[in-house]
Amino acid sequence: MIIPVEFVGSPTPTLGVEWEFALVDRDTRDLSNSAAALIDGVVERAGEEITRKLHKELLRNTVELVSGVSTTVAEAVADVGDTLSLVRSVADGLGVDLYGAGTHPFAQWSTQLLTEGHRYAELIERTQWWGRQMLIWGVHVHVGISHRDKVLPIVSALLKYYPHLLALSASSPMWSGQDTAYASNRAMMFQQLPTAGLPFQFTQWSEFEAFVADQKTTGIIDHLNEIRWDIRPSPHLGTIEVRICDGVSNTRELSALVALTHCLIVYLDRTLTEDRRTDPSATLPQMAPWLVQENKWRAARYGLDAIVIQDAQCNERLVTDDLADILERLAPIARELLCVDELAGVEEIIRRGASYQRQRQAYARSADMRDVVSSIVAELG
Repeated sequence: MIIPVEFVGSPTPTLGVEWEFALVDRDTRDLSNSAAALIDGVVERAGEEITRKLHKELLRNTVELVSGVSTTVAEAVADVGDTLSLVRSVADGLGVDLYGAGTHPFAQWSTQLLTEGHRYAELIERTQWWGRQMLIWGVHVHVGISHRDKVLPIVSALLKYYPHLLALSASSPMWSGQDTAYASNRAMMFQQLPTAGLPFQFTQWSEFEAFVADQKTTGIIDHLNEIRWDIRPSPHLGTIEVRICDGVSNTRELSALVALTHCLIVYLDRTLTEDRRTDPSATLPQMAPWLVQENKWRAARYGLDAIVIQDAQCNERLVTDDLADILERLAPIARELLCVDELAGVEEIIRRGASYQRQRQAYARSADMRDVVSSIVAELG
């Protein structure tokens, strides 16, 4: 039986940001299983209300900072920034630092503790070794969509820009004490979980509802949020949630990635709306799933040096060259959304080098992965 999945549309393209951090010991630079103590300390100082903005995650070495519903990039980033300041002040007393990257360069999964809770225990019971391996952190961006019939065309069209977002945010080159030669090892790791990875490219909401029904009937999921796609509908929030990006080390780069995501989705939304004024059945350009999959791999492997497939005709281009044209195309949207300065941060990432490149430079200077951790911690300011 197919049960309707209600999408509570957002009348405006609101924003929400989720920023995951690992906790690292100030002396050893290894991961610290201290999230429970940290959250308790923050609650003691700020009250229970803060738990709306500070969440526990699967492992006790992780916390997630969550913005409220925002209208601009600046507002969303300022919101998580306020929580960040509070969390860092409590973390100081625990001797831990917040670490913003996709993976930790030398931590071992076997020493990490699971957060208490039936949902987490059930996930590990099912996924076993792969689930315990998930020492990964990312950034998620929600953008409000007015009507469910626009969601799936936008999700599929947004996949064209997947490699751009991943290449810019790539921050997970090292794993278990060695350089993987990937810019984003996190992207490759996370897709090993059931229901994770690239989304299916459905065209009608009824197809998504049938998929959800199959997932629930067969026990693959109990709740919609267990669909862990890299881009997914969030029906109860009325948003598209973009989960492509690796962990981010500083607010300037966070602002750039949020602005790019916001502008892209609004651009696609506007294009679809305009096209449907003359043709109600119009959709957005898509790429075949095998091309999308190849682009994900190329961005994960080569980062900002990736040659990406641009379209269904298999034209190819250096991702940074393509980004230059994309930024120009999005300029009017950025002005309207009041994020011109934040979007300009994309070019700064390209000039400065993405996090994966900076991490390799830090390691080259000392051949000590603890210094890589310290360099990421320092970028938080």
